[in-house]
Amino acid sequence: MPSDRYRRAAALAAAAALPALVMSPPAHADDGDPVRLPPLRLRMAADDSCATASVKTAEARPWTHQALQLSRSWQLSQGAGVTVAVVDTGVGQQSPALSGRVTAEGTAGQDCVGHGSFAAGLIAAAPTGKGAVTGVAPAARILAVRGTDTRGNPSAQLVADGIRSAVDDGAGVVYVGQALATGGKELTEAVAYAGSKDVLIVAPVAPDVAPEGADGKPDTRARAYWPARIPHVLSVVDYGPAGTRPEGAPPALDPDLAAPGDAVVGIGPKGSGHYIGSGSSLAAAHVAGAAALIRSYQPDLSAAQVSRRLLEAAYPDAVPRLDAYAGLTAVLPTDGPAAEAEAAPAHIPPAASDTPRVRALMIGGGALVVVLLVGAAMVIVPLGKARGWRPAP
Repeated sequence: MPSDRYRRAAALAAAAALPALVMSPPAHADDGDPVRLPPLRLRMAADDSCATASVKTAEARPWTHQALQLSRSWQLSQGAGVTVAVVDTGVGQQSPALSGRVTAEGTAGQDCVGHGSFAAGLIAAAPTGKGAVTGVAPAARILAVRGTDTRGNPSAQLVADGIRSAVDDGAGVVYVGQALATGGKELTEAVAYAGSKDVLIVAPVAPDVAPEGADGKPDTRARAYWPARIPHVLSVVDYGPAGTRPEGAPPALDPDLAAPGDAVVGIGPKGSGHYIGSGSSLAAAHVAGAAALIRSYQPDLSAAQVSRRLLEAAYPDAVPRLDAYAGLTAVLPTDGPAAEAEAAPAHIPPAASDTPRVRALMIGGGALVVVLLVGAAMVIVPLGKARGWRPAP
């Protein structure tokens, strides 16, 4: 649920008087043709078999890398030393992109559905030489925990138990892949337990597909889901390459952050092939990866401070958009002198890097200078006239 701090940040962004200063992140890159990839499953039908390895590979860099500024982020942190728990359908331990970095509780090292493995890859997949798909924190470790049955059907009790187990097993960040309509009591207690152990929880603000209503049709009402609605859980909504949510996406009620989640390319539970998926659960995986980068780069920060950095360093928008690099480098108003001294030096791109974001910064900066000069003139000129334009004694 949004914090007071988030509401203040949103109000400041909305009050900005210069349109040139309000930017959206780049939302496109050299994707190739990800539509040819097999789709990610959310759960298995009664007659479905376990997911097989995809035989198709995305060779081009995913659009999400540019949107999140990952190449710059990796110069500072790759998530080493941080464990991210994936409370979902399981995580396949046979995936080369996660080789040697997955610890599983019980049977969670097997993933027949594929969703948990896909999310884990968005968080921490390492490059394998077959395609350019890499997770946000490619040096982080993954703790696989079941939040569903083996066919992908979730329950509040499984998710709550998974959160507690993940905390007890040393996770610094817990990703929950489900948005549940019920289960407030057990999930609220599990989230409180995680908070008492300084563990950050990230969850989708809405399910990837609208639930079925009593009439058998998709229920498109905006509603709050668990555990995202619980205070101190970082709730996340998706956006796509064009910067908007896909048509027909389930309504999102009061998300904290937006992150890439539509037309997202990721790994499967086995093999080196790729899949394509969409939904807020995938956006939440990107945020969990960004949290791992910060917890690795600044290990003394609390979970609450990490959450705050992600919120206040985000791109200003109706829903602030995740900026992994800014989350690492931003000097926040209450960081204090020590944090300012440790901040990374500003990166000035070469003049040839005439990207939309650079142009927006140049225009916005120029506009701000004009505003300041005009304001100064409005004060100085009347004072000067009153003094007969004589210098002060």
